[in-house]
Amino acid sequence: MKKTSGRPDDLGTERIWKLLGRYALPAIMAMASMSLYNIIDSVFIGHAVGAMALSGLAIAMPLMNISAAFGSMVGIGSAALISINLGQGRKERTFHILGNQILLNLILAGTLTVVAQIFLDDILVVFGASGETLPHAREFMRIIIWGALISNMFWGLNEVMRASGYPRKAMALMLTAVGTTAALNAVFVLGLGWGVKGSALATVCAQGVALSLELAHFASPKSFLHFRKGIFRLSRRLVAGIVSIGVAPFLVNICTSIVVIFVNRALAQTGGDLYSGAYGVMNRVVMLFVMICAGLNQGMQPIVGYNYGAGKYNRVLGALRRTIMCAVGVMSVAWVAGEVFGEQIAWLFVGREDGNAQELVAISAQAMRWVMMIFPIVGFQIITSNFFQYIGKAGKAVMLSMTRQMLFLVPLLLVLPGRYGTVGVWVSFPIADMVASTLAAVLLTLQVRQFRKEMAANV
Repeated sequence: MKKTSGRPDDLGTERIWKLLGRYALPAIMAMASMSLYNIIDSVFIGHAVGAMALSGLAIAMPLMNISAAFGSMVGIGSAALISINLGQGRKERTFHILGNQILLNLILAGTLTVVAQIFLDDILVVFGASGETLPHAREFMRIIIWGALISNMFWGLNEVMRASGYPRKAMALMLTAVGTTAALNAVFVLGLGWGVKGSALATVCAQGVALSLELAHFASPKSFLHFRKGIFRLSRRLVAGIVSIGVAPFLVNICTSIVVIFVNRALAQTGGDLYSGAYGVMNRVVMLFVMICAGLNQGMQPIVGYNYGAGKYNRVLGALRRTIMCAVGVMSVAWVAGEVFGEQIAWLFVGREDGNAQELVAISAQAMRWVMMIFPIVGFQIITSNFFQYIGKAGKAVMLSMTRQMLFLVPLLLVLPGRYGTVGVWVSFPIADMVASTLAAVLLTLQVRQFRKEMAANV
């Protein structure tokens, strides 16, 4: 296999800061590029079409997330299963996993496309679309849904490329897609005046370009893992393995979509369409910083996993401590950005000539101040929930991820907006974050005590 980093043994001996930089920086670049898709689309749509189009885009986001959830399940599940089989020396099986991933994406994305196209308007109305926002949301999602197969195949093969020994190439193709999206948005939206439709086309076409390069990679016999005859047959065992591993990120994405639906409906009832647009602006800014923390998590994973398996708990805790420090720093920057520069950030998404711009910017800035008010603590929570997954405590990891959204945030969104209006929507987020962070701190404290007991017993 092509080696792109140091020897695996280095994970148990090399300086942790050096390891974290080596493994985290490419992951941060890849994860941040995912967030840049939505930011680029929003900036071009906001300036070329207007604030109400941004609101329509915010309404469409849950459906985009649901589509991405299926792609994420297949991509992450396949990549993890390939890594496991490579570790076990079963290279032949990894070719069949690749073939099954392609077939699963065809089946799931094809089914989703047909269903979503038939019931698109009904789905968007349930998600909170109004008479003003529905045309924008419909125009955008018609094209995005037709491109679901391209999108899901692109993300899935990128995960497999990374797992099969080409992380830098995978990152380069991610950045290629982002750059192409920006360029095509400039042509389609600003140059040709295609508006919301042009932005959706830019996204699908850019991912199509990157996907063609991925397909060329896997079509080459020189690649460590590549297409060949006989691998495109569904295997019940392999499909079950892919789905069982990928179901955790799938559920997290579905829960995120449910939360967005609740937020949009609450804002529509208490504020109106512009509040949904402001939430879309705020959410895109937030997700950029969250994705950076997700990259830190990916960088921490091999360090923690290796040393946990080797019983080197001091190095496990050292890696955790340093990653938390970095995440707290990242989310502190987010807090400063939201508290101090909220208006300036919001103006990036909308043109000053828009009659609704001033109000949208004011609402967006208010949303950022409320939602980001305890973000340094959120950095701790994000890292801790993933840490449990990396040491084999998947149940605790899923619980921390899902309880924050479904057990804490959704009930708050059902109660507080009715009493406090739109402010009730915004304050639901920091309250849920505080409770989830407290739960994470309790579980982590208990786990650290267990580590220290085992270390003392081995002295």
